[in-house]
Amino acid sequence: MRYWLVKSEPGQWSWNDHWTAPKRTAPWDGVRNHQANNNLKAMNRGDRALFYHSVKQRAIVGVLEVVRTWHPDPEDPSGRFGMVDFKAIEPMARPVTLAQIKAEPRLARLPLIRQSRLSVMPIEPDAWRILCQMGGIEP
Repeated sequence: MRYWLVKSEPGQWSWNDHWTAPKRTAPWDGVRNHQANNNLKAMNRGDRALFYHSVKQRAIVGVLEVVRTWHPDPEDPSGRFGMVDFKAIEPMARPVTLAQIKAEPRLARLPLIRQSRLSVMPIEPDAWRILCQMGGIEP
């Protein structure tokens, strides 16, 4: 299993939107960055992702699971970009803020800090465990 972090503006698609979707499952669409798209392509069924609210909240708020791998995004006329389907697994007991992440020295290499504009990024297993513990859930 691999681990990821996916970012969304809560005004566009929030954790609550995903949590209340039918069967708590919805596509992660609209990605138009090649590196983020390649990260989506690298995902496998069963991989887990942290759901991060960007813009004002700037916090990890929940955990998702890949239930359908990369497939074309019908909204992309070029046919180059795709999406995966995620199922919402559980909310964080405590949101993990960007400030808390930056204050944790063991997370200094996290792509969220190093490549802050990237919307889909891999997370190392050790970082996954630390972030889950910070959020008050089992890794």
